[in-house]
Amino acid sequence: MTRLALALVLPAVVVVAGCGSSAGPSVTVGAARTYQLQNFEPARAVRAGKPTVVSFTIRQPDGTPLTQYKRGPGPHTGIHLIIVRSDLSTIIHRHPPVQASGRTSQRVVFPAPGRYRVVVDAYPAHGPAGLRNFQLVDWIRVAGKARSQPLPPYQPDVIVDGYRFTMHPHPALHAIDPAFLTVTVRDPSGRPATFSPWYGALAHAIFFRQGSLDYFHTHICSPGATGCTSLLGGSKVTGTSTTPGKLSVGVLVPIAGTWRLFLQTQVNGHILTAPFTVQVR
Repeated sequence: MTRLALALVLPAVVVVAGCGSSAGPSVTVGAARTYQLQNFEPARAVRAGKPTVVSFTIRQPDGTPLTQYKRGPGPHTGIHLIIVRSDLSTIIHRHPPVQASGRTSQRVVFPAPGRYRVVVDAYPAHGPAGLRNFQLVDWIRVAGKARSQPLPPYQPDVIVDGYRFTMHPHPALHAIDPAFLTVTVRDPSGRPATFSPWYGALAHAIFFRQGSLDYFHTHICSPGATGCTSLLGGSKVTGTSTTPGKLSVGVLVPIAGTWRLFLQTQVNGHILTAPFTVQVR
């Protein structure tokens, strides 16, 4: 089974989003050629609470499997597998290994019934000029009666496993306009949290738009780190963390609306995910 997900045209380049939006083709000039998700599994509904293997191959425009991905320091490497429930209540984020054949497999557990959007954010080692990365999308249905949860309004404080994430006051956010959110994180005893690298960054900021599920992804890295800048058209943003317990989160999303920000970081070996609802004009 093959799913069409992204149109690519050679040789001209228009706009490519680094860790960017999945709201349509990234490159469109002339007659389209495409990357596709091939033999995507699971093809049928799966069960909540049970391990499920998500697997696929990316087929290149010439028909061969994509086997070579960017490697090295920083988060902009390999494949980012990001799965979000349609009501934005749950996110799963993995960087799965790629076999020599190009086949990718990742074991995940879906917490509840519902419809889940799968975003495959890929960084090819040798893409055409200007193609830094691209996104392919699909869906997985988890069987059972789905109880949709309304999106919570903005709250500056989110507590996850005893850790307090606090988003500090900030100017209004605008589409395609780089901005920064300051978030502080304190451990259960009230001390600033010490972040440790996870998937090449000190923290990941994953954005999904309510309803349409448009996607954008930025990273927070230590000063001087390479491969951390996210791009959208002619704009770019780089999140940083210079002191324990403080994150400067880059925001750069493609369109206005209500967005759910999943802020993920590793503290003392634990992966923490703090969700915030933000408005973008």
